[in-house]
Amino acid sequence: MLPYLQSLVAGVIVGGVYGLIKVPSPAPPTVALVGLAGMLIGYGLPGVFG
Repeated sequence: MLPYLQSLVAGVIVGGVYGLIKVPSPAPPTVALVGLAGMLIGYGLPGVFG
């Protein structure tokens, strides 16, 4: 569980820094969120079925 929390904190910090310096997103926000959700669901499925 600790690695997940560390990843979340690192992502929030980096996202906040990018937001502050106004780095343009390489993908539209909706597409990026759907892709991220797909990766997380795909990553979790083997644990559910395996």
